[in-house]
Amino acid sequence: MQSDRTEEAGRAPATAVAEPQGGLPPTSPGEKPPTPSPSAPSVAPSAGARTPTPAGATSPDASPTTSAATSASPQRTAPTSSLAGRIRPKSTYQGVATVYQAGVGDGACSYGPSDDMMIAAMNTTDYETSKACGAHVLVRGANGTSVTVRITNECPLPCAPGQLDLSEQAFAKLAPISTGRIAITWRLLSPDTPGTISIRYKNGSSPYWCGIQAIGHRNPLAQLEVRTSSGWRQLARTEYNYFLSPDGSGCGGAIRITDIYGERLTINGIALRPEAVQPTQVQFTQH
Repeated sequence: MQSDRTEEAGRAPATAVAEPQGGLPPTSPGEKPPTPSPSAPSVAPSAGARTPTPAGATSPDASPTTSAATSASPQRTAPTSSLAGRIRPKSTYQGVATVYQAGVGDGACSYGPSDDMMIAAMNTTDYETSKACGAHVLVRGANGTSVTVRITNECPLPCAPGQLDLSEQAFAKLAPISTGRIAITWRLLSPDTPGTISIRYKNGSSPYWCGIQAIGHRNPLAQLEVRTSSGWRQLARTEYNYFLSPDGSGCGGAIRITDIYGERLTINGIALRPEAVQPTQVQFTQH
């Protein structure tokens, strides 16, 4: 990351093409959801949000998690209306790209180390309480070069709306790393992603408190619900990309996830096993 980043990052907020100043979508955007205040009796959330660091500095990395198979029996519900927030499908956004050393690829989204380093940190405004986590974004430089990245991290202020902080590996696809900062446009993708979604319970989860995370979803996630004795319960989303059930309601039961296009997938058979990445048999539809 170049030394001019802290001085310049907040000077020129990005705007979506043909949109009002500030990077807002052309139609009425969803309001930013309130930041939940989880109160886990035995778990301290580890947000992993990165702070801008000079070139040559690295951030602490989380330990790899383990994978575990599951016998989930998924159910699919047809898409309904869009649940997108600030980042909306079919909208193109203008901003700047900066560069940071991503280490093993872990970040605020709490995914853990990444095998694919085509990743980026989204500015705090468009990160939107982790709603951008897992989004696939096509980034284009002014010189016509492009790269597709997955959002795994948050770029805090002074990163401006529309700004993306790219891993060195991703930035190098657009310009020499020494450039440090370039003008870009970017838009959301719904890629032909192989594989299926996985579910992970947070460390410390139990029948009395749990955090749940979805991993590997093709489209950004809008909601996560658990089935309780009184019906489906929507869980609050945290800045570190887990959905919390503070009283344990629904922990270990059926899980329902919804993407920004309104498609719902119901997943059964996920054991309450903290830190185990448990694959399912489902994936959201490509758009």
